[in-house]
Amino acid sequence: MRRVLQIVERNKAGQGIRFLNYAIDNLVIYVFFFVLGIVAVLMDEYLDISFLLSIVDTMSEVNRFEDMLITSFIYFLYVFLMEYFTNGRTIGKYITGTKVISPDNEKIDLQQYFIRNISRLVPFDTLSFFGNNGWHDSWSDTRVVKIKDFENAKSGELEIQNLGRKENE
Repeated sequence: MRRVLQIVERNKAGQGIRFLNYAIDNLVIYVFFFVLGIVAVLMDEYLDISFLLSIVDTMSEVNRFEDMLITSFIYFLYVFLMEYFTNGRTIGKYITGTKVISPDNEKIDLQQYFIRNISRLVPFDTLSFFGNNGWHDSWSDTRVVKIKDFENAKSGELEIQNLGRKENE
């Protein structure tokens, strides 16, 4: 278990921002499927390439459970890959100025990102935010912070630590 820095805990993103991240990232997924449909129709209409349209047609005929599985898988891939390759950010987090970090502000590894995002598939994970941390934060030992506030706090602490050193040198 990693140590928990108070500066991380004091600068965590609130429930409203976390919900906004979730809503924006879900909107990104819906836009992806919408654009996929448009591209499929255009490819069929203008290039006479229908394989993508047949996939979209098949997807439109799945039952509710299959739809939930496909959408959850796509959402998992999107968030997992985005957070991993952008060091803790998704489009929602870019817009809200937040980022996933570890409680000790060390680099998050692939396993933590995987655990964080596979945990989202647990039913009622969204409701876990009525507590202190969501399950996917607790199980992966990660936190979401407001970047600007966190960086300012780190800078302030560094200035305080260096205050006495500058006078003595």
